[in-house]
Amino acid sequence: MRDVVILGSTGSIGTQALEVIAARPGDFRVVALGAGGGSIPLLARQILDVGPAVVGVSRATAVQDLQLALYAEARDRGWSSGEVRLPRIVAGPDAPTQLAGLACDVVLNAITGSVGLEATLATLAAGTTLALANKESLVVGGPLVLAAAAEGQLVAVDSEHSAIAQCLRAGRASEVDRLVLTASGGPFRGRSRAEMADVTPEQALAHPTWDMGRVITTNSATLVNKGLELLEAHLLYGVDLDRIDVVVHPQSVVHSMVQFVDGSTLAQCSPPDMRLPIALGLSWPDRTPGAARPCDWTTASSWNFEPLDDEAFPAVGLARRAGRLGGTAPAVLNAANEVCVDAFHERRIGFLRICEVIGAVLDEHEANAGAAPESAESSPGAAGTADVGSALVPDAELDLATVLAADRWARERAASLCR
Repeated sequence: MRDVVILGSTGSIGTQALEVIAARPGDFRVVALGAGGGSIPLLARQILDVGPAVVGVSRATAVQDLQLALYAEARDRGWSSGEVRLPRIVAGPDAPTQLAGLACDVVLNAITGSVGLEATLATLAAGTTLALANKESLVVGGPLVLAAAAEGQLVAVDSEHSAIAQCLRAGRASEVDRLVLTASGGPFRGRSRAEMADVTPEQALAHPTWDMGRVITTNSATLVNKGLELLEAHLLYGVDLDRIDVVVHPQSVVHSMVQFVDGSTLAQCSPPDMRLPIALGLSWPDRTPGAARPCDWTTASSWNFEPLDDEAFPAVGLARRAGRLGGTAPAVLNAANEVCVDAFHERRIGFLRICEVIGAVLDEHEANAGAAPESAESSPGAAGTADVGSALVPDAELDLATVLAADRWARERAASLCR
C-alpha cells in the first residue's frame, strides 16, 4: 500500500490519477488532496470518494465554499450528518507546499504552471518520491530541482518522458545516442505560418488526440509544450540538447523513442491514455496491471512520422535557445508563455503573437546578461539599471529568489507587449 498526495486533483491529470487509484484500492491510499479552488463541487466529490485526512486549497476564500459543498454533496448522497468527516483544510498560496511536505510515499505534482516549483522542492526536501506531471517546475528551476533530488526520487509522469524512462532500461547511459520526442502536431499540423494567422482560441483547444486543460492544450497547439518537454528530457536524463530530436507522430501511439549507439531504436507504444504513465509514476519502478488498454494487434493500422516544421512552429527552437542560455532563461520562456496564453484566450493577441512575444522577452533577457539589476528597494525604472529579474543569471548563481524574480519580470514584460 502506497500513501499518495495529489496536488492539482481537480485537473486532467489529478482526476485520472484518482481513477487509477480507485481501480486499485489495495495498492494506493490517498492521504491528501490539493487544488486551486476553482472547481469546488468536484473537489467535494473527490473528498467524499477517497476520504483524505488533509485537503489544501490555494484560494483561501474557498474554504467556506468547500465546507458547504461537502455537506451538500453528502446530502445528495443520502448520508446522515454523522457520516460526514471533514478533513483538515489548509488554505492559501502555500497550501500545495504544506501538503508536499506531509509524510507519504508519493507526491503527484499535477499543478499547472511554474507555481508548482515550491511544491516540487518541498517534496524533494522531505525525501518523498515525486511523480512529476508539473514539467514547468523542472524547466524553470532545473539546477535547483536536480540538486535537491536524490537518485531515483524524481519520476516523470509526462507520457513522453515516461516512455523514455522505460526505453532507457534497455541500455546503459553511455550507450544512448539520441532521444526522440514525438509530438502529435496539435490541431494545426500541416498548416503554414500564414494559415494560422486567424485561428481562434476554440480551434486551438480542439486537440485531435488528448483531452487536457486550457494551458497545456494551447501549448500543444503552439508546440510550446514540446519545447518544454525537450528541456525536461535534457534535465531528467542528462542528454545534450543537440542529441534530442522532435518528430511529429499524429497517431500518438509511439510516445517517444531512444536511439542507441549501435543503431537500434527502442520505442514505447500504447494507445493515447494518460492513465498508463500516471500509474507507472505512482508505482515506479513497478507496473500497475490493467492501468490502460494495450494496442490491438488484430486491427490494421498505420503510424506516420514527419519532420517538424520549425518555420511554422518556432516554439521548439525558442526552447532550445533558452536551454543553451541556461540559468534564468527557461524561467523567462515559461513565464512569458503563460501570460501569452491568457492574452490569446482573452482575445488580446493573435495565435502567432504568442511565440513572437516569447522571443522578444527572451531577446531582452539575454541582452541584459551581465547588467546589475536594481535591488527590490530601489525605485523601478531608475536610469542606468535593469529591473529586478531582467538580467540573465547563469546556472552557477541560481537560487529560488532569482528564479522567482526572473519569472515576475518576464510576466510583466510579456503583459506589456500583449497590451
